[in-house]
Amino acid sequence: MFAGFEATTLLLIFAVTCLGGVVKGAAGFGYDVTGTAALAVIVDPVSASLIMILPMLVANLSLVGELDRSEVRPSVARFWLFLLTAVVGTVLGMFALGFLPVAGLTFGIGVLTLAYVASRQKAFEVPGLSSPYLAETASSKPGGAAIGLASGVVYGATNIAVQVVAYLDSLELDRSTFIGVLAVIIVGISGVRLALAWFLGLYGSDGLVAVSVVASAPGLVGVGAGAVLRRRLAERTLHLGVLVLLSVIGVRLVLNGAGYV
Repeated sequence: MFAGFEATTLLLIFAVTCLGGVVKGAAGFGYDVTGTAALAVIVDPVSASLIMILPMLVANLSLVGELDRSEVRPSVARFWLFLLTAVVGTVLGMFALGFLPVAGLTFGIGVLTLAYVASRQKAFEVPGLSSPYLAETASSKPGGAAIGLASGVVYGATNIAVQVVAYLDSLELDRSTFIGVLAVIIVGISGVRLALAWFLGLYGSDGLVAVSVVASAPGLVGVGAGAVLRRRLAERTLHLGVLVLLSVIGVRLVLNGAGYV
């Protein structure tokens, strides 16, 4: 037993971070949702959220280079307020993490997972997601600041950054800028989360930190494997497979949080 986990549980944790990496490498999104939601089925949601901090930080560090040097200054000028309010929200979310009930947090992660699936599927239009008013609000400084604060709270408490992805997606950035800016934001607020989790004693012991550190390795292997998979399978097949996987996990978490499983 290590950090309170049996050997089988540890192997499952490392397998999940690897799976999350595969999803990230293959589909370009979903590491946070897949990893956190799947881990929440194996361990309690607070531990799942804490374990995923370092793997996500490491995985996104490798993507910061997608942002061209000439785009750094304009991107900082455009997104500094969003990042600042996201950091403030993350702090609030991390403080809430120590007080949220396990069942409620499990249910919330499940709902966010299913909401993520709804926002990424293309079978039908979800009312409100394509609203011109929402797009205009998101592109304004006050709107971006408000979204940043709310996104930070959710990310701080659950480790799920779907709302950050949706915000950047609504701005219609080119792919390299989108990936680079997203990576910078995730790295920034993940660093804040890591420092706060340590300061607040949420890890409880060095053992959980060690699990998170070791879990980063299979996560990186998964990202590489997913990149290879992306070149061999049709994009539609990958997209559908990820959404089906997340739907199953999301429903399981919602039922678990509601006390039906």
